Amino acid sequence: MYLEFYGLKEPPFSITPDPRYVFLSERHRDALAHLLYGIGKGGSGGFVQLTGEVGTGKTTLCRLLLEQLPENTRVALVLNPKLSPVELLETICEELKLDITGRRGSPKGLVDTLNIYLLDAYAQGLRVVLIADEAQNLSTDALEQIRLLTNLETPTQKLLQIILLGQPELRDQLNRPELRQLAQRITARYHLTPLDRDETEAYVRHRLAVAGAARLPFSRLGLRAVYERSGGVPRLINVIADRALMAGYAREQDSIGERLVDRAADETLPGHARYWLRRYGRWAAAALVLIAIAGSLPYWLHQPPPPVQAATLVPVAPPAVVDDPVAALQAAIGHSPDSELTAWTQLLARWQVNSGDVSVRDAARCQNVIFNGLDCLHGSSTIEQLARFDRPLILMLRQGDARAVALLQGVDAQHVRLDLGGQSRMIDKAALGSVWNGEFIAVWRLPAGIPATLHSGDAGPGVAWVKAQLARMDAGKAADTGPAYFDAALEERVRKLQVAYGIKPDGIVGPETLFALSALDEAGPHLFRNVEQ
Repeated sequence: MYLEFYGLKEPPFSITPDPRYVFLSERHRDALAHLLYGIGKGGSGGFVQLTGEVGTGKTTLCRLLLEQLPENTRVALVLNPKLSPVELLETICEELKLDITGRRGSPKGLVDTLNIYLLDAYAQGLRVVLIADEAQNLSTDALEQIRLLTNLETPTQKLLQIILLGQPELRDQLNRPELRQLAQRITARYHLTPLDRDETEAYVRHRLAVAGAARLPFSRLGLRAVYERSGGVPRLINVIADRALMAGYAREQDSIGERLVDRAADETLPGHARYWLRRYGRWAAAALVLIAIAGSLPYWLHQPPPPVQAATLVPVAPPAVVDDPVAALQAAIGHSPDSELTAWTQLLARWQVNSGDVSVRDAARCQNVIFNGLDCLHGSSTIEQLARFDRPLILMLRQGDARAVALLQGVDAQHVRLDLGGQSRMIDKAALGSVWNGEFIAVWRLPAGIPATLHSGDAGPGVAWVKAQLARMDAGKAADTGPAYFDAALEERVRKLQVAYGIKPDGIVGPETLFALSALDEAGPHLFRNVEQ
């Protein structure tokens, strides 16, 4: 969908290990050199071990290796390592195109067939290589069977060279006592680490260039965000960058910045909360310690002296402590009589509106304009859609017959931050449905004279404002200076905006679309991106 918009001939960030897109950082070049050494000059017949975290490019390097093999090399590539020793032998023979009719299921028959082939290959000056990908999934028995294959030799030469590719768990597995004989035969080890920041930027530029891009669609801050959110892992870079390009296309945004990359990462990556924990964990821990100390001071300062006769005291049950955030929120809903006033006061303050100038009762009715250009929308939605608008808003909470009003302060991949009755609470996003059925109220600013609905065929200042807001999606591109007319091209752009924000793509600018258009403006309050801050 985004190829033509960004001038690309093919998707640049496919996770398929295509050797054409290989970006050889210094560590990748070293890794490839180890593999080529193991095949070309590793005549000792020892194992070559290449490990790396998930997505760092091991399989891609393997594909590149296969393209650079000398002509006198024959390869047995095992991609499915979850095999019994006999199945492994059968797979090796099949990869080398050996006739094993009548020998299937017989370890001796399979090894004999393989040995005859290896001796013949040696006589012809051929080198035979076994490459086992995802080798951390090989069983102990299968690894031992592979080790025994290195016993196939002549008086001066090993007949089979073996390369093991796997995740870091492979190193731990080979350190087990029962595999020490295999570990002692590893002659070359290399661990592939993620890219650094400069390499990540070069990686993105390289893949875009291979895909035919004439310009870089990511801004400097956008590239930095790609590195921070991916940790330099190529597969995660691909996932984030591809989703960011899709989102940029939907918004007709020529330059993809930090904000759009962060949103793309939030939508595609697991463990978003862990990202924030790594980034802010020490500060959060320190804050929790300070809160705990501050909370305990009143207790110690106001402790009464111990009674002379403890037996005369009437025992009083200590107050219940609720550790479950959801249970605590449910309990607070029935004990927050002023929650509506508190939530609206906070929301209006974030829009720099004095709550004394607006009646909370009038605001809660949400009858279009509630105060001097401050518009209102009362609707029902999902938390994912509301997060796309990136504005604080009102949520109507329920627990049994009790009702309460909370201010939505922040949303990330796993958590929601609310303010209920002046107390900030963080709960799991999936648990929000236990107290919220989707009802919300949002406010935003609109210039004077913008109609409540705009559609194809309309003209005037309202259409001009819509065009100006849509221009914000184009990373600063000048707004359309043509006639303020709602034509078919503008209708298509409105549909793209609606798709990006999860609104029904009817091409009509109604209340929800007006809210989305106003959300394109950096001015005004936004949701917290780190709900734990």
